[in-house]
Amino acid sequence: MRIGIISDTHGLLRPEAERALQGVELIVHAGDVGDPEILAKLKRIAPVFAVRGNVDTSPWAQELPVTTAVEADGASFYVLHNLRELDLRPDGAKFDFVISGHTHQPEQAEKNGVLYINPGCAGPRRFNLPITLALVDLAKRPWSAQFVKLLS
Repeated sequence: MRIGIISDTHGLLRPEAERALQGVELIVHAGDVGDPEILAKLKRIAPVFAVRGNVDTSPWAQELPVTTAVEADGASFYVLHNLRELDLRPDGAKFDFVISGHTHQPEQAEKNGVLYINPGCAGPRRFNLPITLALVDLAKRPWSAQFVKLLS
């Protein structure tokens, strides 16, 4: 099972992101969606689990949870927007992944057996940070994120 991980679209779903997500079986959006149409477009590709980010303040966004837990193909994901607001011990709660956004920096790190992934920013460019999303193939162990640069 391939999982697409995206964050910080801020109301912009680039065609490059839609192409990169083709073939995934699940999409996780780690917040700062910016526009409900983003989620509608992503749902045409695969089922979507999304959380609310700090820019998601419009009435439509109140339906999005601040955190969510997702199970897929034997793996468990804890999703939130800002990693600094992590409110549990993911290893103690038996999560395999923690997915977050907010910093616009793509990164992954393993801590206590949990893989932390920030897919970076897929929306409007901030500063000189790359425009990216991440893909995870749950069939390939050890698990690792593949970062996809959407713009050069």
